[in-house]
Amino acid sequence: MRNSPPRKNRFSAYLGNHLRVSFASLGRLYVQPVATLMTAAVIAIALALPMGLYIALDNVGQLSSGWDGSTQISLFLHTEVKTREAQKLMQRLQKHKAIKKVEFIDKDKGLEQFKEISGFGDALKHLDSNPLPIVLVVHPKMTTNQPDRTSQLVKELGKNKLVELAQLDVQWVKRLYTFLDIANRSIWVISSMLAIAVLLIVGNTIRLDIQNRCEEIEVSKLIGASDAFIRRPFLYTGIWYGLIGGVLAWIITQISLLLMEDPIHRLALLYHSDFRLSGLGAGLTLLLILFSCSLGLVGSWIAVRRHLKEIEPS
Repeated sequence: MRNSPPRKNRFSAYLGNHLRVSFASLGRLYVQPVATLMTAAVIAIALALPMGLYIALDNVGQLSSGWDGSTQISLFLHTEVKTREAQKLMQRLQKHKAIKKVEFIDKDKGLEQFKEISGFGDALKHLDSNPLPIVLVVHPKMTTNQPDRTSQLVKELGKNKLVELAQLDVQWVKRLYTFLDIANRSIWVISSMLAIAVLLIVGNTIRLDIQNRCEEIEVSKLIGASDAFIRRPFLYTGIWYGLIGGVLAWIITQISLLLMEDPIHRLALLYHSDFRLSGLGAGLTLLLILFSCSLGLVGSWIAVRRHLKEIEPS
Protein backbone atom coordinates (compact mmCIF):
# COMPACT_ATOMS: atom_id res chain seq x y z
CA MET A 1 0.00 0.00 0.00
CA ARG A 2 1.43 3.41 -1.08
CA ASN A 3 1.94 5.86 1.72
CA SER A 4 0.04 9.13 1.41
CA PRO A 5 2.18 12.30 1.18
CA PRO A 6 2.70 14.27 4.38
CA ARG A 7 0.04 16.76 5.27
CA LYS A 8 2.52 19.65 4.99
CA ASN A 9 3.41 18.68 1.42
CA ARG A 10 -0.25 18.37 0.48
CA PHE A 11 -0.98 21.81 1.88
CA SER A 12 1.99 23.30 0.01
CA ALA A 13 0.83 21.71 -3.22
CA TYR A 14 -2.73 22.94 -2.65
CA LEU A 15 -1.51 26.48 -1.93
CA GLY A 16 0.85 26.43 -4.90
CA ASN A 17 -1.96 25.33 -7.20
CA HIS A 18 -4.17 28.20 -6.02
CA LEU A 19 -1.35 30.69 -6.57
CA ARG A 20 -0.73 29.42 -10.09
CA VAL A 21 -4.42 29.57 -10.96
CA SER A 22 -4.83 33.06 -9.50
CA PHE A 23 -1.88 34.48 -11.46
CA ALA A 24 -3.00 32.64 -14.59
CA SER A 25 -6.42 34.30 -14.22
CA LEU A 26 -4.75 37.68 -13.82
CA GLY A 27 -2.69 36.96 -16.93
CA ARG A 28 -5.86 36.34 -18.95
CA LEU A 29 -7.18 39.72 -17.86
CA TYR A 30 -3.85 41.36 -18.66
CA VAL A 31 -3.90 40.24 -22.28
CA GLN A 32 -7.26 42.00 -22.83
CA PRO A 33 -6.74 45.28 -20.94
CA VAL A 34 -9.49 47.30 -22.63
CA ALA A 35 -12.27 44.83 -21.82
CA THR A 36 -10.90 44.33 -18.31
CA LEU A 37 -10.71 48.05 -17.56
CA MET A 38 -14.19 48.68 -18.97
CA THR A 39 -15.71 46.01 -16.73
CA ALA A 40 -13.69 47.15 -13.71
CA ALA A 41 -14.63 50.80 -14.38
CA VAL A 42 -18.35 49.96 -14.31
CA ILE A 43 -17.83 48.16 -11.00
CA ALA A 44 -15.82 51.11 -9.68
CA ILE A 45 -18.52 53.64 -10.53
CA ALA A 46 -21.17 51.45 -8.91
CA LEU A 47 -19.07 51.29 -5.72
CA ALA A 48 -17.84 54.90 -5.71
CA LEU A 49 -21.34 56.38 -5.74
CA PRO A 50 -22.57 54.96 -2.39
CA MET A 51 -19.11 55.42 -0.89
CA GLY A 52 -19.15 59.09 -1.84
CA LEU A 53 -22.63 59.50 -0.39
CA TYR A 54 -21.54 57.80 2.82
CA ILE A 55 -18.54 60.11 3.19
CA ALA A 56 -20.73 63.16 2.54
CA LEU A 57 -23.22 62.01 5.18
CA ASP A 58 -20.43 61.28 7.64
CA ASN A 59 -19.01 64.80 7.17
CA VAL A 60 -22.44 66.34 7.68
CA GLY A 61 -22.77 64.31 10.87
CA GLN A 62 -19.41 65.57 12.13
CA LEU A 63 -20.37 69.14 11.27
CA SER A 64 -23.72 68.82 13.03
CA SER A 65 -22.01 67.64 16.21
CA GLY A 66 -20.42 71.08 16.38
CA TRP A 67 -23.78 72.76 15.85
CA ASP A 68 -25.19 70.86 18.82
CA GLY A 69 -22.75 72.69 21.06
CA SER A 70 -24.18 76.04 19.96
CA THR A 71 -27.69 75.14 21.13
CA GLN A 72 -28.82 77.64 23.77
CA ILE A 73 -31.77 78.03 26.10
CA SER A 74 -32.76 81.63 26.83
CA LEU A 75 -34.40 82.13 30.22
CA PHE A 76 -36.27 85.45 30.34
CA LEU A 77 -36.83 86.30 33.99
CA HIS A 78 -39.71 88.34 35.33
CA THR A 79 -39.03 92.08 35.11
CA GLU A 80 -39.29 92.51 38.87
CA VAL A 81 -36.53 89.95 39.53
CA LYS A 82 -33.49 91.62 41.10
CA THR A 83 -29.89 91.06 40.04
CA ARG A 84 -29.00 89.24 43.26
CA GLU A 85 -31.88 86.77 42.84
CA ALA A 86 -30.89 86.16 39.22
CA GLN A 87 -27.27 85.51 40.19
CA LYS A 88 -28.33 82.99 42.85
CA LEU A 89 -30.46 81.22 40.24
CA MET A 90 -27.48 81.16 37.86
CA GLN A 91 -25.30 79.56 40.54
CA ARG A 92 -27.90 76.85 41.14
CA LEU A 93 -28.22 76.15 37.42
CA GLN A 94 -24.46 75.80 36.98
CA LYS A 95 -24.61 72.81 39.35
CA HIS A 96 -27.24 71.09 37.17
CA LYS A 97 -25.91 67.85 35.67
CA ALA A 98 -27.47 68.58 32.26
CA ILE A 99 -26.08 72.12 31.96
CA LYS A 100 -22.61 72.94 30.64
CA LYS A 101 -22.51 76.65 31.51
CA VAL A 102 -24.76 79.68 32.13
CA GLU A 103 -24.25 83.23 30.87
CA PHE A 104 -25.65 86.22 32.73
CA ILE A 105 -27.08 89.12 30.69
CA ASP A 106 -28.28 92.01 32.83
CA LYS A 107 -30.83 94.60 31.72
CA ASP A 108 -28.30 97.17 30.51
CA LYS A 109 -26.32 94.66 28.45
CA GLY A 110 -29.53 93.23 27.04
CA LEU A 111 -30.67 96.70 25.98
CA GLU A 112 -27.35 97.36 24.25
CA GLN A 113 -27.59 94.10 22.31
CA PHE A 114 -31.19 94.86 21.37
CA LYS A 115 -30.16 98.28 20.03
CA GLU A 116 -27.48 96.71 17.82
CA ILE A 117 -29.76 93.98 16.47
CA SER A 118 -33.04 95.85 16.08
CA GLY A 119 -31.77 99.10 14.58
CA PHE A 120 -34.09 101.15 16.85
CA GLY A 121 -31.24 102.68 18.83
CA ASP A 122 -32.42 106.28 18.47
CA ALA A 123 -36.00 105.45 19.44
CA LEU A 124 -34.92 103.49 22.51
CA LYS A 125 -33.05 106.51 23.87
CA HIS A 126 -36.36 108.19 24.62
CA LEU A 127 -37.51 105.43 26.98
CA ASP A 128 -37.87 106.44 30.63
CA SER A 129 -36.76 103.04 31.92
CA ASN A 130 -35.30 99.80 30.66
CA PRO A 131 -38.22 97.44 29.85
CA LEU A 132 -36.07 94.38 29.22
CA PRO A 133 -35.73 91.59 31.80
CA ILE A 134 -32.59 89.85 33.00
CA VAL A 135 -31.73 86.93 30.72
CA LEU A 136 -29.84 83.74 31.57
CA VAL A 137 -28.38 81.94 28.55
CA VAL A 138 -28.07 78.23 29.34
CA HIS A 139 -25.74 75.97 27.33
CA PRO A 140 -26.98 72.40 27.80
CA LYS A 141 -24.88 69.26 27.61
CA MET A 142 -26.67 68.05 24.52
CA THR A 143 -26.20 64.39 23.63
CA THR A 144 -25.77 63.80 19.91
CA ASN A 145 -28.90 62.49 18.18
CA GLN A 146 -30.99 63.10 21.35
CA PRO A 147 -32.36 66.65 21.11
CA ASP A 148 -35.47 65.58 23.06
CA ARG A 149 -33.43 65.72 26.28
CA THR A 150 -32.88 69.43 25.71
CA SER A 151 -36.63 69.91 25.22
CA GLN A 152 -37.21 68.26 28.59
CA LEU A 153 -34.64 70.58 30.16
CA VAL A 154 -36.48 73.60 28.72
CA LYS A 155 -39.74 72.45 30.34
CA GLU A 156 -37.97 71.89 33.65
CA LEU A 157 -36.34 75.34 33.65
CA GLY A 158 -39.56 77.02 32.56
CA LYS A 159 -41.29 75.86 35.76
CA ASN A 160 -39.00 77.97 37.94
CA LYS A 161 -40.94 80.80 39.61
CA LEU A 162 -38.36 83.41 38.56
CA VAL A 163 -38.58 82.44 34.88
CA GLU A 164 -41.25 84.03 32.74
CA LEU A 165 -40.26 82.38 29.44
CA ALA A 166 -37.85 79.57 28.54
CA GLN A 167 -37.15 79.56 24.82
CA LEU A 168 -35.28 77.11 22.59
CA ASP A 169 -35.45 76.57 18.85
CA VAL A 170 -34.71 72.85 18.78
CA GLN A 171 -36.86 72.04 15.78
CA TRP A 172 -33.99 72.53 13.35
CA VAL A 173 -31.96 69.97 15.32
CA LYS A 174 -34.76 67.41 15.11
CA ARG A 175 -35.21 68.10 11.40
CA LEU A 176 -31.47 67.73 10.81
CA TYR A 177 -31.26 64.33 12.50
CA THR A 178 -34.42 63.18 10.76
CA PHE A 179 -32.88 64.16 7.44
CA LEU A 180 -29.63 62.34 8.33
CA ASP A 181 -31.59 59.21 9.25
CA ILE A 182 -33.51 59.30 5.95
CA ALA A 183 -30.28 59.90 4.03
CA ASN A 184 -28.56 57.03 5.85
CA ARG A 185 -31.35 54.60 4.96
CA SER A 186 -31.37 55.87 1.38
CA ILE A 187 -27.66 55.13 1.11
CA TRP A 188 -28.26 51.57 2.30
CA VAL A 189 -31.00 51.13 -0.32
CA ILE A 190 -28.83 52.58 -3.09
CA SER A 191 -25.84 50.50 -1.97
CA SER A 192 -27.91 47.31 -2.01
CA MET A 193 -29.19 48.01 -5.52
CA LEU A 194 -25.72 48.83 -6.83
CA ALA A 195 -24.28 45.74 -5.14
CA ILE A 196 -26.81 43.64 -7.04
CA ALA A 197 -25.77 45.49 -10.21
CA VAL A 198 -22.12 44.56 -9.55
CA LEU A 199 -23.12 40.91 -9.07
CA LEU A 200 -24.93 40.98 -12.41
CA ILE A 201 -21.99 42.66 -14.15
CA VAL A 202 -19.46 40.15 -12.85
CA GLY A 203 -21.83 37.24 -13.44
CA ASN A 204 -22.47 38.24 -17.05
CA THR A 205 -18.74 38.73 -17.69
CA ILE A 206 -17.91 35.32 -16.26
CA ARG A 207 -20.76 33.76 -18.28
CA LEU A 208 -19.24 35.08 -21.50
CA ASP A 209 -15.82 33.81 -20.41
CA ILE A 210 -17.28 30.35 -19.78
CA GLN A 211 -18.87 30.31 -23.23
CA ASN A 212 -15.59 31.35 -24.87
CA ARG A 213 -13.75 28.52 -23.08
CA CYS A 214 -16.46 25.93 -23.63
CA GLU A 215 -14.22 23.53 -25.58
CA GLU A 216 -11.47 23.82 -22.98
CA ILE A 217 -13.96 22.94 -20.24
CA GLU A 218 -15.24 19.91 -22.19
CA VAL A 219 -11.71 18.58 -22.66
CA SER A 220 -10.95 19.10 -18.97
CA LYS A 221 -14.03 17.11 -18.02
CA LEU A 222 -13.11 14.32 -20.46
CA ILE A 223 -9.73 13.82 -18.78
CA GLY A 224 -11.36 13.69 -15.34
CA ALA A 225 -11.08 17.26 -14.00
CA SER A 226 -13.44 17.94 -11.12
CA ASP A 227 -15.93 20.79 -11.08
CA ALA A 228 -13.94 22.46 -8.30
CA PHE A 229 -10.79 22.42 -10.46
CA ILE A 230 -12.65 23.91 -13.45
CA ARG A 231 -14.47 26.43 -11.30
CA ARG A 232 -11.34 27.77 -9.60
CA PRO A 233 -9.92 30.06 -12.37
CA PHE A 234 -13.32 31.70 -12.93
CA LEU A 235 -13.67 32.42 -9.22
CA TYR A 236 -10.24 34.04 -9.16
CA THR A 237 -11.20 36.05 -12.23
CA GLY A 238 -14.19 37.42 -10.32
CA ILE A 239 -11.96 38.28 -7.36
CA TRP A 240 -9.53 40.13 -9.64
CA TYR A 241 -12.40 42.07 -11.20
CA GLY A 242 -13.58 43.02 -7.71
CA LEU A 243 -10.07 44.02 -6.59
CA ILE A 244 -9.41 46.19 -9.65
CA GLY A 245 -12.88 47.72 -9.39
CA GLY A 246 -12.38 48.45 -5.69
CA VAL A 247 -9.04 50.16 -6.30
CA LEU A 248 -10.54 52.25 -9.10
CA ALA A 249 -13.48 53.16 -6.83
CA TRP A 250 -11.00 54.33 -4.17
CA ILE A 251 -9.15 56.43 -6.75
CA ILE A 252 -12.41 57.99 -8.03
CA THR A 253 -13.52 58.80 -4.48
CA GLN A 254 -10.16 60.32 -3.53
CA ILE A 255 -10.05 62.47 -6.67
CA SER A 256 -13.59 63.69 -5.99
CA LEU A 257 -12.66 64.61 -2.41
CA LEU A 258 -9.56 66.48 -3.56
CA LEU A 259 -11.63 68.46 -6.06
CA MET A 260 -14.20 69.37 -3.38
CA GLU A 261 -11.85 69.98 -0.45
CA ASP A 262 -10.59 73.45 -1.35
CA PRO A 263 -13.94 75.13 -2.19
CA ILE A 264 -15.60 73.58 0.88
CA HIS A 265 -12.78 74.81 3.11
CA ARG A 266 -13.04 78.32 1.64
CA LEU A 267 -16.80 78.25 2.27
CA ALA A 268 -16.20 77.15 5.87
CA LEU A 269 -13.78 80.04 6.41
CA LEU A 270 -16.52 82.47 5.40
CA TYR A 271 -18.51 81.13 8.37
CA HIS A 272 -15.43 81.35 10.64
CA SER A 273 -15.03 77.59 10.74
CA ASP A 274 -11.96 75.42 10.20
CA PHE A 275 -14.04 72.52 8.90
CA ARG A 276 -12.30 70.18 6.46
CA LEU A 277 -13.56 67.15 4.61
CA SER A 278 -12.60 63.82 6.13
CA GLY A 279 -11.91 61.22 3.49
CA LEU A 280 -11.43 57.48 3.34
CA GLY A 281 -9.34 56.23 6.22
CA ALA A 282 -7.43 52.97 6.27
CA GLY A 283 -10.39 51.10 7.75
CA LEU A 284 -12.89 52.28 5.14
CA THR A 285 -10.40 51.65 2.34
CA LEU A 286 -9.84 48.07 3.50
CA LEU A 287 -13.59 47.56 3.88
CA LEU A 288 -14.19 48.88 0.36
CA ILE A 289 -11.60 46.53 -1.16
CA LEU A 290 -12.85 43.50 0.78
CA PHE A 291 -16.47 44.26 -0.11
CA SER A 292 -15.58 44.68 -3.78
CA CYS A 293 -13.62 41.41 -3.87
CA SER A 294 -16.49 39.63 -2.11
CA LEU A 295 -18.97 40.89 -4.70
CA GLY A 296 -16.68 39.69 -7.48
CA LEU A 297 -16.33 36.27 -5.85
CA VAL A 298 -20.08 35.85 -5.23
CA GLY A 299 -20.98 37.06 -8.75
CA SER A 300 -18.55 34.64 -10.38
CA TRP A 301 -19.69 31.78 -8.12
CA ILE A 302 -23.31 32.28 -9.13
CA ALA A 303 -22.42 32.39 -12.84
CA VAL A 304 -20.12 29.35 -12.70
CA ARG A 305 -22.54 27.27 -10.67
CA ARG A 306 -25.33 27.99 -13.12
CA HIS A 307 -23.55 27.68 -16.48
CA LEU A 308 -20.88 25.07 -15.75
CA LYS A 309 -23.45 22.31 -15.41
CA GLU A 310 -24.74 23.08 -18.91
CA ILE A 311 -21.39 22.12 -20.44
CA GLU A 312 -20.93 18.37 -20.72
CA PRO A 313 -18.64 16.49 -23.13
CA SER A 314 -20.60 14.91 -25.95
